[in-house]
Amino acid sequence: MLEFSEGAPCWVDAMFTDVEGAKTFYADVLGWTFGEASTEYGNYTQAYSDGKAVAAVVPPMPGTDAPSQWCLYFASPDAAATAEKVTANGGEVLMGPMQVGAFGTMLIAKEPSGAVFGVWQPGEHKGFEKMGEPGSYAWAEVFTREPAKADAFLPKVFPYGAQQMDAGDDPEAAGMDFKVFSVGSGGNPVLGRMNMGDEFPPEIPSYVQIYFGVPDCDEAVSKTQKHGGKLHFGPMDSPFGRFAAVTDPQGAAFAVIDMSTTVGEMPSFG
Repeated sequence: MLEFSEGAPCWVDAMFTDVEGAKTFYADVLGWTFGEASTEYGNYTQAYSDGKAVAAVVPPMPGTDAPSQWCLYFASPDAAATAEKVTANGGEVLMGPMQVGAFGTMLIAKEPSGAVFGVWQPGEHKGFEKMGEPGSYAWAEVFTREPAKADAFLPKVFPYGAQQMDAGDDPEAAGMDFKVFSVGSGGNPVLGRMNMGDEFPPEIPSYVQIYFGVPDCDEAVSKTQKHGGKLHFGPMDSPFGRFAAVTDPQGAAFAVIDMSTTVGEMPSFG
């Protein structure tokens, strides 16, 4: 059983108008299988990789017209206390805290620059049963046009340490404003923060980019496009893996990364 420190990503889910279409897409692109829909909880359906829970999909609540998007949840020992920290530090609680049977307590919030995220206080459902491997959650980054707001907010809500990336002599990284947040005494990295530059269309708001591991980035991109999804960036080699940013056919954005294919030296963080 994986253990999640406060502030560590522990779960992802997404809302889809066409849940069956989403299941077909992610089964092919990420190799997922799916459990039975939980009718008691709005047909919430867990996704599995090698028999281990890695995510969930759910139809929108009746009467709502929310766009399809992935939501990343951060672990909290006390969701109500985290909700208070969110509002006290300039964020907004959009939903909850709400108990989900014996599974745990959730809330959905927005940080001051506009990126939406979830908080999960575990009960019977602890979170990911597999991560950091193909078919599962690998990493996440907050993309924002107002990095100072996100940088001030996140360590006040979660017990984060922060380090700024040093671009060094790497021309690819020149001018890149990237920060990593970590938890625990060992400084375990759990979240990145990227400043959105002019290459992002102005209508794209701040968001959390979720990376899923794949055995072959190019093949995952090809499958995404075959199903009617779109490629937005990459595939690109990096010291962390070969990755690409895509959207699925229903418009939910995510990234795929082959962590076994690395190129270049790891950047330093100060």
